[in-house]
Amino acid sequence: MCHHYRNPMHCILPPYMSDKLGELLGEEKQEAKSNERFREKRRSLAAIAPATRVFKIAGDPPKTKLHRELYDAHESPMQIGELIWKEGQKKLPASADAKRVIEGAGNVWSFYKKLFNRNSIDNKGMAILQNIRYRENKFKPFFNAFWDGEQMFYGTGSPKYTNSFTTDLDIIGHELTHGVIDFEAALNYENQSGALNESYADVFGILIKQWVNKTPARKAKWLIGENILKGPNALRSMKAPGTAYKKDAVFGDDPQPGIMKDFVKLPNTEDGDCGGVHYNSGIPNHAFYIAAYELDGNAWEKAGAIWYAALQDKSLLKKDADFTAAASATLKKATSLFGKGSAEVKAVEKGWKETGVI
Repeated sequence: MCHHYRNPMHCILPPYMSDKLGELLGEEKQEAKSNERFREKRRSLAAIAPATRVFKIAGDPPKTKLHRELYDAHESPMQIGELIWKEGQKKLPASADAKRVIEGAGNVWSFYKKLFNRNSIDNKGMAILQNIRYRENKFKPFFNAFWDGEQMFYGTGSPKYTNSFTTDLDIIGHELTHGVIDFEAALNYENQSGALNESYADVFGILIKQWVNKTPARKAKWLIGENILKGPNALRSMKAPGTAYKKDAVFGDDPQPGIMKDFVKLPNTEDGDCGGVHYNSGIPNHAFYIAAYELDGNAWEKAGAIWYAALQDKSLLKKDADFTAAASATLKKATSLFGKGSAEVKAVEKGWKETGVI
């Protein structure tokens, strides 16, 4: 079984990609090799109920305002690096990585605050702590980004094959949304609930990017991490799962299914991607895309509101929710928000039907 507890190691580059890149670079499986020290931390956090978890930060800033802190790991596997910037400092660090994650975290905070009146990641003013240049050196770059339950870590990538993992706003949004999920539905990181966990992170990651860029649903590319890989490929496609990359020299073909007929059955083990959480997230991703496309306009206004409302309702979306439960939860929220038989209900229903979930 996958013992991820409450706060799994959420990495934006899925194992079926990071393992291939690691093998090419002559490394062991990077996730297992790099992140062992965080597992005990996640176990400790798992034992603490979200309502009682308090994250202490220097100066105890007001809990109703954005507070960001940025640390530099200096190419080492430090749990937290050197503080190089914090909220209130007008002069930003010189590096592009630093500027991107500072601005990105601000956009994530503003998205949740302005659209859903959410007060940071935990809805209680949690400081957004981020580390750049994590575990990167000349010989063993860290080609990923992850949320560890309290803070963000970004690698600068593998120069020949990837760009920095600070490059895309949707990646920053995806990873910080894992924190939001932790404090709301807390979806178990295994099997279909784990795929929903990954999908929710993709959904809000892409919505944050669309909101910042004012991109309506029908004009968006719906690509996750489109600037990470060298060349024209992306990490995932919500519009057409399985097409983000094809015949790539490193990664081969995108294995994500977009419909239940192609659901990937894997064992609930580390080697089995905890039951295929990164593979099968393509199915609920595609359901959301269909709903958003049907509704036209800005995806965050209606489809996003429905998905967020479902995420917050623990009676509808339980920790072990499967795709059918997610479909039921979003349909009920669409009905309560927009009315029985509304265009919004019909769009959500179409998304889940066309993917074969209902």
